[in-house]
Amino acid sequence: MNAALFTLAAYLLGSIPFAIVVSRALRIADPRTYGSKNIGATNVLRSGNRLAALLTLAGDAGKGWLAVILARVLGAGDELIALVAIAAFVGHVFPVWLKFRGGKGVATAAGVLLALNPWLGLATLATWLIIAAFFRYSSLASLVSAAFAPFYQLLIWGAEPAAAVVVVMSLLLFWRHAPNIAKLLAGTESKLGGVKPGTASAAGASAKRKAHHKRAS
Repeated sequence: MNAALFTLAAYLLGSIPFAIVVSRALRIADPRTYGSKNIGATNVLRSGNRLAALLTLAGDAGKGWLAVILARVLGAGDELIALVAIAAFVGHVFPVWLKFRGGKGVATAAGVLLALNPWLGLATLATWLIIAAFFRYSSLASLVSAAFAPFYQLLIWGAEPAAAVVVVMSLLLFWRHAPNIAKLLAGTESKLGGVKPGTASAAGASAKRKAHHKRAS
């Protein structure tokens, strides 16, 4: 009974769509209406509102971290903590509040890893930062990090319950990034800091160009 309650609570916590909550609080466009239509910090950044993107990132990572920490504080064992971690991640990817159409789970996975094993979390974050800095693709950085995280876990800390969490999250991350993989192979994936057509930032940039053209003519 306790396991079911812990798991359900973690899933519901993970289901909170911070991108939408933050966007409504700051009165900006719903992230499901522009860019990739994903409820993640990267897509929120395309709105041009960096504060909104930062708050979304903190919220998505924080809910994964909090679910694991609360389970540990409340005396859950390693196996139950692993179940809670997966439930929080799945909650973000398949949120009940949004008819099970959620985000890709990168930030929530990072929060989960930092709570399960801070060193594993930091190693995975470092991998993301290095790839993102060199190649400027958020999706590529996420995919490389998802590929490396299970190896970090198994090679350094072994096949403990947390290993199952890492493997499951990595597989789901690759599945959720299937469209991005196709775009990367086609050379059409948008880079970090770039303006994607159809976004709020793109609309603003277009309006500025038109205004400048009118003044020039």
